[in-house]
Amino acid sequence: MIHLLVLCTFLFVSGVVEVSDAVSFQDCGSKIGRFTAVTVSGCDTTKAACDLVRNTNASLTIDFIPSQDIEKVTAEVYGVIADLPIPFPLSHPDVCADQESNIHCPLKKDTPYSYKAILPVKREYPRLTVQVKWQLKNENKQDIVCVYIPAKIK
Repeated sequence: MIHLLVLCTFLFVSGVVEVSDAVSFQDCGSKIGRFTAVTVSGCDTTKAACDLVRNTNASLTIDFIPSQDIEKVTAEVYGVIADLPIPFPLSHPDVCADQESNIHCPLKKDTPYSYKAILPVKREYPRLTVQVKWQLKNENKQDIVCVYIPAKIK
């Protein structure tokens, strides 16, 4: 009986340790919405960070629900290194005007949306671990959604 208890305890602890190594997408200050899912192409969610391979493009999807009606949406992306946010320029920051974003403005309160974007991972980016901060903002610069994406540039 004690062996069974020890085995069950070991399996439980092993499961907890394994889960703690998995990618965790954290909210970083969403004010007028919430994200329900985040997907990054090629991301092995059993690892601690998503691999972003230099000289490729990473595809991102953020499913979210705004808590109020929104007229305009812009995207801002930063690489946070040692608490210092460094801008990642996007070719289409105006989400409403970007045909590939899958977002058609205006947005309606309590309606689910699925935002899509491409993040170029340039060859000149250094190989390092970085916290990607992805924000979708409304016309008043309020965060609809803000999500931290743990990443490793390879």
